[in-house]
Amino acid sequence: MSETTTINVELRKDVGKGASRRLRREGKVPGVIYGGHKDPVALTLQLNELLHATENEAFYASILEIKIDEKTTQQAVVRDMHRHPFKPIIMHIDFMRVSAEEVLKMLVPVHFVGEEESPAGRASGVVIQHLVTEVEIAALPKDLPEFVSVDLSQMDAGDAVMLSSIQLPEGVEITALTGGEENDVQLANAIHIKEDQGTGAAAAAEAEAALEEGELGEIAVSDEAVSEEDEKAADEGAADKEEGDE
Repeated sequence: MSETTTINVELRKDVGKGASRRLRREGKVPGVIYGGHKDPVALTLQLNELLHATENEAFYASILEIKIDEKTTQQAVVRDMHRHPFKPIIMHIDFMRVSAEEVLKMLVPVHFVGEEESPAGRASGVVIQHLVTEVEIAALPKDLPEFVSVDLSQMDAGDAVMLSSIQLPEGVEITALTGGEENDVQLANAIHIKEDQGTGAAAAAEAEAALEEGELGEIAVSDEAVSEEDEKAADEGAADKEEGDE
């Protein structure tokens, strides 16, 4: 595991739709932390700091240190996050406390490596498709990986790499595979592309030409075209979820 990410938070007493809207106008994010056999606690986070943290892939699949003050910290994972439908704003975030003795189930990213060095990657007319981007694993917090790697360096045309082929760290298992071999699925495959399939460039050119001639009508919508009612609905949706969590 890598270095733990620290998220600074403040405790808050005001809850509900009105309080959440006031926080967002101040550049803050309402949140909640729950689990660990303790009562839920309402939190406030700084939007800019949280947005910066979310740029790191590890934020979503690793143990975070939730820091209330110099003496009070709790380990947690992200359980849910509600973003605004069209603005760079996080409307609400949920954290779940973790215990060193309790197994966690988490979605972690799949990283494909060795593709360019593989026979399929060097072959003409062959495309390697990535069919899965994340998998659910179960592990104790100390064993939780930020991602799992899939080696494609030996892949040839016509080959497929299965879920069961992932080399897992000790103490980690893929939850889907505990249900039997029928849950084993393809992670990637290498397929031949026919000449008449092309690259899609011709279809794109035709679509652009049609747009210029007005055949496709007006399909672009600016941010200003989004109604105030839509924005209010998104705001209320996050607030309703917060009330349900708390």
